[in-house]
Amino acid sequence: MAARALVAAVAAAVVCVCVCTEQQETRGSGVGSGGGGGDAPHRRFEYKHSFKGPHLSRDGSIPFWVHTGSAIPSADQIRITPSLRSQKGSVWTKTPVNYENWEAEVAFRVSGRGRTGADGLAIWFTADQGLEGPVYGAADQWNGVGIFFDSFDNDGKKNNPAVIVVGNNGKLIYDHQNDGSTQALGTCLRDFRNKPYPVRAKITYYKRTLTVLINNGFTPEKEDYEFCTKVDNMVIPLSGYFGISAATGGLADDHDVLSFLLFRLTEPGKDVPPSEQEIPKEEQDKYQEEFQNFQQELDKKKEEFQKEHPDVQGQPLEDLYESVSDRELRQVFEGQNRIHLEIKQLNRQLAMILDEQRRYVSVVTEEISKRGAQSGQVPSQDMDTVITTQQEVLRNLDDLRNTFSASVKQLAGGQQGHAGGLGSYETVQHFNDIKEHLHVVKRNIEHIIQRNAGPAEKTQCPELPPLPACLTTSHFVIFIVIQTLLFFGYVLYKNQQEAAAKKFF
Repeated sequence: MAARALVAAVAAAVVCVCVCTEQQETRGSGVGSGGGGGDAPHRRFEYKHSFKGPHLSRDGSIPFWVHTGSAIPSADQIRITPSLRSQKGSVWTKTPVNYENWEAEVAFRVSGRGRTGADGLAIWFTADQGLEGPVYGAADQWNGVGIFFDSFDNDGKKNNPAVIVVGNNGKLIYDHQNDGSTQALGTCLRDFRNKPYPVRAKITYYKRTLTVLINNGFTPEKEDYEFCTKVDNMVIPLSGYFGISAATGGLADDHDVLSFLLFRLTEPGKDVPPSEQEIPKEEQDKYQEEFQNFQQELDKKKEEFQKEHPDVQGQPLEDLYESVSDRELRQVFEGQNRIHLEIKQLNRQLAMILDEQRRYVSVVTEEISKRGAQSGQVPSQDMDTVITTQQEVLRNLDDLRNTFSASVKQLAGGQQGHAGGLGSYETVQHFNDIKEHLHVVKRNIEHIIQRNAGPAEKTQCPELPPLPACLTTSHFVIFIVIQTLLFFGYVLYKNQQEAAAKKFF
């Protein structure tokens, strides 16, 4: 069934290419800054030299492509190298490309745990397949051009990560020690590691001008390209293979390629090659027959499902599955329910703390009243301060509890009021109100901690300290006499020291 699904996907792509070719031939699209002309060229997608998920791989193979080394194809991407040391991998087109002008769009990710990675990723157009070698996992002394995404700073000049364009006529040996700077035809500094969205490169070869545009992957916008470099009078082989390779060294990154899309460019005024030359009639008939067989098989499966599930008879099958928007809304409200439960739990805990605080205040007040009645003395100022502080803490806790209760009611009202209209403005407003209430709760808790936290804070409330005893008159007189004697002794000692010093000099 999976094989038929892939065949159907390829067949659909073929049909789509046939339909879209005529539309794209009537309108042009931008080619970057290297076009060198006024009108944009005709642009046509070439599926036999491209790949893109989903259903990218079947049984570990890639249609129209070959992979070597550590490359691991999957349904959504090709991992050229995993984040292991000393790995090499590459993917190459099976058949050569003989387009005079072309444009390639590549989406990839380079991710790793360290602050620096190694070694990098390369995009190739060469006369021969460089299946394996020392240059980012591909062969050295290539005949063609390589666009290198270099992660590691070999020359110590702190000019990496960088994008480097290096041409070769099949005789040059790549300068690893200097990161290819002595052979670079164009370069730009771009950090392409650990980006939130895939990094995209648009490489255009048009009228012997090679232009490289980079999307840094900071936003989900696919067409957010920035100019990187341009090489004029670039001569490359008339026929060659496209490839992508990567390598790791002492440091390691995951090098994942999500898509490689190739477009043939035709100058305005020139005849565009007809579709029949690219897709033979026999091949179209073959794919069309496979597609029809798959469609018939799918209709049979639908009928069998309807017979096995009569309760959904007549109901569209699409309604049985969760859409993307429904899933997002479900996740939002599941998170809202969890917040609701957490706030209710905090509210219960706060009620327990409030009850303990009230009992503590009542015990303190009763104990002070008893001791004051027994001694006949008025409570000291320190004890008044303690009572005042505890009462203020009690008021703050009451306010805090009221805030939590308001948050719970607000959240419950938001859930009930928007059961039928999900994702409206009022839902967002309720979330903002809850956020504001939580900020108020945080400030109140910090205020309570600042007023009551000591150097050695304990979870249990401290016991009531004993009241200090009053100072008697006899103790006071003894203290004054001792202090006076110490003072006169110190004065006599200083006078003797000064007399001795004068006699010595």
